[in-house]
Amino acid sequence: MRQSDRKTIVITGVTRGLGRAMVNEFARLGHVVLGCGRDEQALIELRRLWPERHDFTTVDVTSDKSVADWAVRVLKRHGAPDLLLNNAAVINRNAPLWKVSAAEFSSVIDTNLKGVAHVIRHFVPAMVARGQGVIVNFSSGWGRSTDAEVAPYCATKWAIEGLTQALAQELPAGLAAMPLNPGVINTDMLRSCFGASAAHYPTAEEWAKGAVPFLLQLGPRDSGKPLTAPG
Repeated sequence: MRQSDRKTIVITGVTRGLGRAMVNEFARLGHVVLGCGRDEQALIELRRLWPERHDFTTVDVTSDKSVADWAVRVLKRHGAPDLLLNNAAVINRNAPLWKVSAAEFSSVIDTNLKGVAHVIRHFVPAMVARGQGVIVNFSSGWGRSTDAEVAPYCATKWAIEGLTQALAQELPAGLAAMPLNPGVINTDMLRSCFGASAAHYPTAEEWAKGAVPFLLQLGPRDSGKPLTAPG
């Protein structure tokens, strides 16, 4: 890959599921991946698999300070990213809303919504100063529809849709933000809701083969549009 074609990608939630699959595909294609997650053992494995140029850090996105410290270090070493992917998310255990504890509800909100805001707060100013970059906030089919027993998750993903479209209106020319529904993928998260029937859907690795080229092509013309990744 020519140096001019190589992009710098920041991804949250890289230790499993879609995040990990995207790391592997972006890195395989020759791009620089700067990722974070909470599973240190999984991060050690990623460092072993992709030792050159890449950077994988233990970060709790629910902590503004943790994200701020990570951003300072990443921006100093690598500069502003070309592509910022807010992928980290959790889902509540299947239950009617009134049976979801206050602690579990807060955990979903803190990761899926506040975590995205923390990352935007500490990375986007550098992208604005540079005058270019794309921010993709991962939404869900349940950010545009709903289902029983996942109300907290639905609430956060509907919020991501609105937050991202408002952000797109705030960004200067040259930058873009869009919410992305990745589709239905066989991950740990889906298995927690669908059980064995999750096996009928593509794996994260299969999904990444089509999704990563799609993400690399996004630009200002797409800003504010609710997008769905190719299946």
